[in-house]
Amino acid sequence: MREFLLGLRLLSGAGRSNRVRFFLMAVGSSLGVCCLALVLTIPAILDAHDGRTAAREPQTTSAGKAPAGSTLVLQRRDPHGSKPFTRVFVARGDKDTPQPPPGLDALPGPGELFVSPRLHELMRAEPALKGLLPGREKGRIGGASLGDPDELYAYVGTSRAALAHDPDTGALRSFGSPYAPVPVVEPSTLTDLRFALATLVLLPLAVFLSVCARLSAASRTRRLASLRLLGLSTRGTQRVNAAETVAAALLGAVLGLGEYWLLDQAMSRSGLPALRWYPADGSLSWTTVVVCLLGCPALAWFVGRASARSAAANPLAVRRTAVPKPPSKWGGLLLVTGLGIVSGFCATGLTDHPATSDGIFAVLVVGGVLLTGSGLVLTLPWLSYLLARKVAGTTRSLTLNLAMRRNEVEPGSAMRVVTGLVLLVYAASLAQGVLIEFEQVSKPGNPVQDYSLPLSALSEEQESRLAGVPGVRAHARTMVSWSKPGPAGIPPRATALVATCAQLTRLVRHTEGCREGRVMRLVDPNSSADPDMRPGASFPFELRTGRRHGAVTLTIPSATVVMRPYDPSAIGDASMIVPPTALPAHARPRSGSLVLDSDSEPRVVRGVLDGIGGVAPTVSVEPVGVNVDSLQQIAVIETLLVLGMIMGLVIGVAAFLVAVTDRAVERRARVTAITLIGARARTLRAVQSTQVVLPLAVGLVLALVTGKLAESSYLVTGGGEVFWDFAGIPVLACAALGVVAVAALGTLPLVGRRIDPELIRRD
Repeated sequence: MREFLLGLRLLSGAGRSNRVRFFLMAVGSSLGVCCLALVLTIPAILDAHDGRTAAREPQTTSAGKAPAGSTLVLQRRDPHGSKPFTRVFVARGDKDTPQPPPGLDALPGPGELFVSPRLHELMRAEPALKGLLPGREKGRIGGASLGDPDELYAYVGTSRAALAHDPDTGALRSFGSPYAPVPVVEPSTLTDLRFALATLVLLPLAVFLSVCARLSAASRTRRLASLRLLGLSTRGTQRVNAAETVAAALLGAVLGLGEYWLLDQAMSRSGLPALRWYPADGSLSWTTVVVCLLGCPALAWFVGRASARSAAANPLAVRRTAVPKPPSKWGGLLLVTGLGIVSGFCATGLTDHPATSDGIFAVLVVGGVLLTGSGLVLTLPWLSYLLARKVAGTTRSLTLNLAMRRNEVEPGSAMRVVTGLVLLVYAASLAQGVLIEFEQVSKPGNPVQDYSLPLSALSEEQESRLAGVPGVRAHARTMVSWSKPGPAGIPPRATALVATCAQLTRLVRHTEGCREGRVMRLVDPNSSADPDMRPGASFPFELRTGRRHGAVTLTIPSATVVMRPYDPSAIGDASMIVPPTALPAHARPRSGSLVLDSDSEPRVVRGVLDGIGGVAPTVSVEPVGVNVDSLQQIAVIETLLVLGMIMGLVIGVAAFLVAVTDRAVERRARVTAITLIGARARTLRAVQSTQVVLPLAVGLVLALVTGKLAESSYLVTGGGEVFWDFAGIPVLACAALGVVAVAALGTLPLVGRRIDPELIRRD
C-alpha cells in the first residue's frame, strides 16, 4: 500500500508532461473499455429481443377439442416490404379468459385494435394498411411485447364466428414460450459471430490497452531506476510503476463505461441498419461492469510490473543507458504453436475428408487463431532486433545505420507503433474469412428471385408501377383456368403464362423453341408431364375489363417450348405460354398472379420487397423460396460484422496514434542532440521513417501469411465450398501498402524545425 501511495504522489508531482501522459493513458483506456463493453453487451441486446418475443408467443390447443366459450386466436405473419408484419386476431371467450400478453392491460374486444408505435405511424403514411387491420385503434402496444421499437405488430379483436372455421385457429391457453419463435440470430450463427467479434475487437483491444499502459516507458524507467538506487525494493519499484498504470486504467475504465452509456443512449434511439433496441436492452450488466473495472486495471497491473522489471533488476544500467538485453524468444513458441494448429486444419482441406468445427475442433480452431495472433505480437520485437542487427552490420548508408542501431538498442519502441497496424491487417484477413463463410451460408441457391402477387388485389396502375420497381429485371402474368365443378368433382386446371418470349427467357434458366406471337405448350424435361395437359385439351379463363367480365378458351397446342425453370420458380407449373396480344386489350385475368423477378442477392431482395411495399402495402407478397425472417437475420449479422470491423479499425488506428504521439514526445531529446551535432532534418526524417517502416514491413508480411493460414483453417472447418481465398490477397496487399504509407507519414512530426536545447539540459 505504501508503494501504491508513493506512485500516486509521484504522479501528482511529476510535472505537466507527466500529467498529460497520464491523461493520454486514461483516454486511451476509456476508448478500449467502451469498445469492450459494446462487444460484451451485444449478446445481451439480442437475448432481450428474443426474451420479449418469447413472452408474447401464444400457446394454443386445437380449437376443435377446446371447451365451449374458450378464447380463440389466429396469428398471421406477412411481409411488409422486407420486414415481417405480424397480426394476432383474438376472439375473447365467455369464461376463463387468459391473462393478456406483456404490453397490454387487456385482450382486445371485437372491433378493437392495439398496434405497435411504428405501425401506428405507418398507418398514417399508408392508409391502405387499415384494410388489413379492421376495427378502431384503442391503444398502443407497450415495449414489453415488442422485440424492438420498429417492429410491426398488432392485436386485432374480432368475433368467434370470424375465426372458428379457419384451420390455423387455436384455443388460447396462455402467452409465453421458453424460446423465441424466430430468434434475431440463430444460435449456431451466433457462435460464429462471437468468434468474429473476439478476433476483430478483443485481440486488438488487448494490444491497445497494453500500448496505453506503456506510454513514456523510457522516461518512467529512468525515474524508477532512481527510486531503486535510493533504496526502494525490487517489488516496491514494480508496484510504484504499476500504481500509476492502474490508476490511469481505472480512471479510463470509469470514463469508458460512461462513454458506453452515452453511446447506448444515442445508438438505441437512432438505431443501426436492420438493428434497433431499447436503451434498457443495452444497459450495463454487473458482469460487464466487473469485467471492465477489474479486467482493464488487472491488465495494466501486469503490464506495469513487467515494464518496470529492468529498472528494478539493474538500475545502474538504466541510468547509464547501458545496452539492454535482446528481446525474449518465448513469444515465438506461441506463434509456432498457433501456426501448427491452423496449418494442420489447412492440410485437411487438401484431403477428401476436411476437418469440421465439431466438438474439440471448434475449440482448437479458436485457440489456434488466438495463439497465432498473440504469438505474432510477441515475436515482432525479437524479429525486429534480428533484422536491425543484421542490416546495421552490413549497410554503409548513414540513414539506414542510424535507424537500425536505434532499433537494435530499443526494439520495443518502434514495435509499440507498428503492432496495432500489423494486428489490424491480421484481423482484416480473418474478417474476410468470416464474411466468405457467412456468404456461403446465407447465399441463395438460385441466381434469381421470384415474387408472386395476386392480380385480383392489384390495379392496372399498381401493376405498371411494380414492374418498374428498382431491382426488378423481368415481369409477367399467370392466369389460372376455371370450370364449374361437375358430378365427378373438380375438373383439372391449367396455368397459363402471359408473356413474350423475351420475358420467358429472363424468368427461366433456359428456353428453346419459343416463337413470338404464338400460343405454345411449355415442357420441362426435368419434371413429369401432367396427363391432363395434353395437346388439344381446352381450358376456359375468366377475364375482366374494368367492370365487365368475360372469358376466353385456350387450347393447348402441339407446338412446344422446352424450358428449364429455376427451383423454386413462380412459373414452374405453367402449362402454356400466351402472348399478351392474344388477349383483349386492357383485359386482366380474374384469377392469377403478377410475377416479378430480380437477382437473389439479399440486398437486392430487401430493396425489391421495400419497393413492393411502397407501391402496394396491403397486397400479399410471396417471395418464392425466401423467408423474410431469414432476410432480417442476414441484415442483422451483416450490421454486427460491420460494427466489429469499424471497432477493430478504430482500435488499430487509435493504438497507432497514441504510440506515435508518445514516441514523438519521448524521442525529442535524442532528436535534438543529433540535430545539434550537424544532422540535417531530411536525414533525420528518413531515419525515423526507416525505423518504423522496416519492422512494419516484416510484421505485415507475417500478418498476411499467418492471417491467410488462419482464415483458411476457419474456412476449411466451416464446411463451405470455398477453402482458399485467393481473391482476397490483392485487397489485403493494397491495405498493407496503405498501412505502410500511413505509418511513414505518422513518423514525420518527430522531427520539427525548431531546436530546443533545453530538452538536452533537462535530460
